[in-house]
Amino acid sequence: MFKPNYSFEKRQKELAKKKKKEEKKQRKLEKQKTTVEKNEDTSPFEE
Repeated sequence: MFKPNYSFEKRQKELAKKKKKEEKKQRKLEKQKTTVEKNEDTSPFEE
């Protein structure tokens, strides 16, 4: 019978967590970018 390779499972879990964190970071940057663009378009000081 084979011995379970816990280090492989741990590595896969860490990679998944890192990927998810990176995707979240990208979503935040996109959201921030669109918010800044909206604020520039609707500036109340332009007359």
